[in-house]
Amino acid sequence: MIEPLNPKTENIVSIHDLQNLIRGMYFEKDVQRGVDGTFMWLMEEVGELAAALRSGSPAEIREEFADVIAWLVTIANVVNCDLTQALLEKYGSGCPGCGKLVCDCPDSEKP
Repeated sequence: MIEPLNPKTENIVSIHDLQNLIRGMYFEKDVQRGVDGTFMWLMEEVGELAAALRSGSPAEIREEFADVIAWLVTIANVVNCDLTQALLEKYGSGCPGCGKLVCDCPDSEKP
């Protein structure tokens, strides 16, 4: 059984727990929608986040960030990608560009 996240007792939500929560709530629908349809929902939410960043309240901004993260997690679930593993592999030892924990890559370079 999937347990809901409890912000009153947990100050930190792990990516692993969030991915499992989203999988438990939506996986069957998400698989039926597929990657392309799910990606379109993510893009819509990114647009809503952009609008909120320009003129939204702090609560609206938080809501849109949460939606973007949830749809990104959804896509990861559909393609069976463990986001915790992916993040650790890419960023777990520091910046992927310079390898340092505090990036010193040139500003012209995408780390």
